[in-house]
Amino acid sequence: MEMHEVMCPTCGEVFEVLGPDSSEWPAEWDYDCEICCRPMVIVFEEFGVFAKGLGE
Repeated sequence: MEMHEVMCPTCGEVFEVLGPDSSEWPAEWDYDCEICCRPMVIVFEEFGVFAKGLGE
């Protein structure tokens, strides 16, 4: 497991999450923003790690 920076799609704040090993990618995790507490999905894939809102 390693740390990944993600940006909240709701508040725009950047924070780090401990994600799965790249051998377990692609993966999607339900997650709540550590700043505004809004729900999101964090996507781990070979092209990068990013967060998207639940409606995206």
